[in-house]
Amino acid sequence: MASPLSLPRFLTLLLSLLLGGLLLLAGPHPVAAAMDYAKQVLIGADFHGADLRGVTFNLTNLRDADLSGADLRGASLFGAKLQDADLSGSDLRDATLDSAVFEGTDLRNARLDDAFAFNTKFRGVRIDGADFTNVPLRGDALTTLCAAASGTNPVSGRLTRDTLNCS
Repeated sequence: MASPLSLPRFLTLLLSLLLGGLLLLAGPHPVAAAMDYAKQVLIGADFHGADLRGVTFNLTNLRDADLSGADLRGASLFGAKLQDADLSGSDLRDATLDSAVFEGTDLRNARLDDAFAFNTKFRGVRIDGADFTNVPLRGDALTTLCAAASGTNPVSGRLTRDTLNCS
């Protein structure tokens, strides 16, 4: 005949079983930790098609980088240098682009809905099919972008000129 369990031992066993059961029910949950590339020199880096949601690129040099087709939703590119970078087909919704430099940058078919880009510099950018819905822009940037605006975003179906409220 087995000896009865003492109360402290019984409670310890019960607690272990309950916690173990909860862990099994919960299943594995990966920890979402966004990468931080702030203040780095990433000239010519290849991030083509990468999942970069929530990643920080503040004050990063991304000249000639390939970010085409990348998911940059909620990413922060504050003050980033994106001269001659390829962001075609990228998803920049809800991204922070304030004070970034877009010069010779390819933004064709990119989604920028609800991105913050008020002090962003745009020079010689390609924006055919880009979606700028609800993006706050300075007057000079808006004038520059409207002069180059054409096309329809293939995902949202919105005309680039309409998303910029060009007259």
